[in-house]
Amino acid sequence: MLSRELKDRTLAGFYEARNPEQAVQMEAYMRHQFPFLGIQTSKRRQLSKDFISLSKADKAIDWEFVSELWNLEEREFQYFATDYLRDLQQFLTVDDIPNLRQLVISKSWWDTVDSLDRTIGNINFPSSEIDQIMLDWSTDDNFWLRRIAIDHQLLRKDRMKTALLEKILVNNLDQSEFFINKAMGWILRDYSKTNPEWVEDFLNRNRNGLSNLTIREASKYI
Repeated sequence: MLSRELKDRTLAGFYEARNPEQAVQMEAYMRHQFPFLGIQTSKRRQLSKDFISLSKADKAIDWEFVSELWNLEEREFQYFATDYLRDLQQFLTVDDIPNLRQLVISKSWWDTVDSLDRTIGNINFPSSEIDQIMLDWSTDDNFWLRRIAIDHQLLRKDRMKTALLEKILVNNLDQSEFFINKAMGWILRDYSKTNPEWVEDFLNRNRNGLSNLTIREASKYI
């Protein structure tokens, strides 16, 4: 694993790049869920680029450092963690699911959850173990886990596992939760670019259990 000195130097770079005026805008955009340093995405990725690049040589996830980032107050550090996991996702295995699950249910909001969905979905792809975990998550009491399950196949195109997708979506019919209905609309809209007939058929068969939001999002390209 990388040295403590490099970790501290990388974190110090984030604090030095603090922009209080930008932080106010970012906090407002996220409905004041979390404090921000005020670092834009491009600058944040520049600050973490060397650390993430060097981390790939370890061919393993430094979960202690990920946990450290998640526990820091400012939201950019959680973004750093999700960037790190995305760029090192080839080293993630099913054994990492408990740690990933903890990230999903901790400091939960759409920004970090949506940054983790495909990272989790791509573990050992194609993986029957991940399929079953996503199916299990699709009925969890925590709706952020359900959102991950719904959208973990985003951008799969012709690699979409439609039987799995349908089971997960059916498990989430008749929902009032905005973040679930929005996620269902997104995955259906995304897949409609590849297979509009499948999406249209799903909508027709399940219309009574789908929210207007889901139907509107899903129908955008069909």
